[in-house]
Amino acid sequence: MIPPLQSLVKYDNAVLVSSTKEKKVKDKLLKSGGLLPGEQKSEVPQTEDILNSILPPREWTEDSQLWVQYVSSTPATRLDVITLQEKLDQQLQQRQARETGICPVREELYAQCFDELIREVTINCAERGLLLLRVRDEMHMTIAAYQTLYESSIAFGMRKALQTEQGKGDMEGRIGTLEAETKDFERQVAEWKLKCEAIEKREAERREADAKKHKEEVAFLENHGKSC
Repeated sequence: MIPPLQSLVKYDNAVLVSSTKEKKVKDKLLKSGGLLPGEQKSEVPQTEDILNSILPPREWTEDSQLWVQYVSSTPATRLDVITLQEKLDQQLQQRQARETGICPVREELYAQCFDELIREVTINCAERGLLLLRVRDEMHMTIAAYQTLYESSIAFGMRKALQTEQGKGDMEGRIGTLEAETKDFERQVAEWKLKCEAIEKREAERREADAKKHKEEVAFLENHGKSC
């Protein structure tokens, strides 16, 4: 495991704990509730214990040796706060964090900055630090909830988009079918219209011929009556 990256949280110098085998034995004793040789159980939690519970120590293995780096319990001065702000701005610029929108780099750096502020407050007042820890955890839970909601909305939007595309294809096919049927009906209407016009023309010619014949017969009968 490689050493941890630089953090805005102030840590003490890394110390060599033991080999990995000895660390497993110590972990087993701690999990079982036992104490390490030479340790005495303290009923009142110390500031270091509270700091380690809020900001757990960083551990890594290098050349089969276990190194541990505990968070610093040194009180912060006004200069430390100013330096923290300068480091934050420097890291934001060096790591090219986006100023707006969702940016994991900016979120990580501000989280480290908030952890450092919790460390500084906890050293002066442990209760205030624990309250800030609750605020931090609630903030993380809220962000995680919004992230879950965002991912759910993205998935819902993708499903709706796919359904829309599928429905669009079906609708286009339906429109094509209806357009073909409309053209067929228009063709039939044109044919029937031509047939109606032909029938009306024939009927008009027949009526005209019948009227002419009737007129001729009437004139013949009138002339025949006069001659008699």
